[in-house]
Amino acid sequence: MRVSVSSGSPFEPRVGFSRAVRVGSFLAVAGTAPIARDGSVASPGDVYGQTKRCLEIVAQAVIEAGLTLENVVRTRVMLTDMSRWSEAARAHGEMFSAIRPACTFVEVKGFHQPGVVGRNRGRLCRAEHWRLAPPSDVRRPRMRPVEQMIAED
Repeated sequence: MRVSVSSGSPFEPRVGFSRAVRVGSFLAVAGTAPIARDGSVASPGDVYGQTKRCLEIVAQAVIEAGLTLENVVRTRVMLTDMSRWSEAARAHGEMFSAIRPACTFVEVKGFHQPGVVGRNRGRLCRAEHWRLAPPSDVRRPRMRPVEQMIAED
């Protein structure tokens, strides 16, 4: 069964994407910008505030897809200025310190947004590519010794 979650973004129908898509126990969440409830950029120039807003948007999509944050196994945070990663990490830690998914911080050149030029006036942070699975679907891989894998080749 396929479940699509919309955030109401005007870009969704125009670009042809959903905020999140769940198929069975797998949920993929699209890249999320720090958009305030009024449609403006949330917390301009504030990496912590923007990260927090991105995480709120993604958390809502996870819940609407019928899962919880405890199901999150992977997050990726994109920043335009890696020297400010600790601000984003603080927001991520507030939401995930007890859950502790695999997490990567990546520096990017910029993000697309009409009318925004420069990292301090636009989106400083973006949360993307969340992987989720209900705990009953999480299986530990069977580990084999390297020697056995080489012998099988």
